[in-house]
Amino acid sequence: MPLVTSAGRLVLTAAVCAGLLVGCAGEPRTAQGPQVPVKKTAAAPAPGAPARPAPAEIPGLGPGTRSHIPATSTQALVVKGDGPHSHQSTAVLYERDPATGWKAVSQPWPAHNALRGWTANHRAGDLRTPIGVFALGDAGGALPDPGTLLPYDQDAEFNLSGTGFLGEPLEGSFDHVVAIDYNRIPGTSPLNKVRPLGLGKGGGVWIHVDHGGPTRACISLQRDDMRQLLLALDPAKKPVIVMGDAGTLGR
Repeated sequence: MPLVTSAGRLVLTAAVCAGLLVGCAGEPRTAQGPQVPVKKTAAAPAPGAPARPAPAEIPGLGPGTRSHIPATSTQALVVKGDGPHSHQSTAVLYERDPATGWKAVSQPWPAHNALRGWTANHRAGDLRTPIGVFALGDAGGALPDPGTLLPYDQDAEFNLSGTGFLGEPLEGSFDHVVAIDYNRIPGTSPLNKVRPLGLGKGGGVWIHVDHGGPTRACISLQRDDMRQLLLALDPAKKPVIVMGDAGTLGR
């Protein structure tokens, strides 16, 4: 609105002047019209610069096995059997960084699997350990929780007596266990006996304390290694176990 001074002269307010010079976005108008955005392009790598390495994969796992590891899992216990009919195996815990890939975070742990080795079609009583990639989400044992982040069920029912296939005592084998999600309901105690695939497909497949000999279907680790595993497993990392004989896992 015009403002009349005492001298009778007409003066434009500063706000009106500014409105003539400034557009809606508050940028000065130019005689050239609207500006065209300049498309930015990524700088080309310097000649001779090394290419960024691909994220590391878990050694010894073939593309078929790797394809079964969920994209959300960043923690994997890999158990490789010495052979399809061997009860001797080795376990290593790996973790995945989005940029650099998988890296071992434990020493190789000696382990046992089932008496007759491995199978891709596990049946109850076949004395073989199922091959595959399975989630690890629930723990328990006869002894108190050592401090794991997994849900832990301490119960007197975690007991085992008698002798194993080599005559070794079985007592204490279930002091600590981690349930392998084969033919079970996740999110329940390892003691839960519901078998979604039917009783004929077996169940109750655990990681437990080693008793010095082959198992019926489980994976067993030495007591100190079992405790380290329990302290390392983190539900936020969606941990899995990748297990089988080395030849099958390499496919």
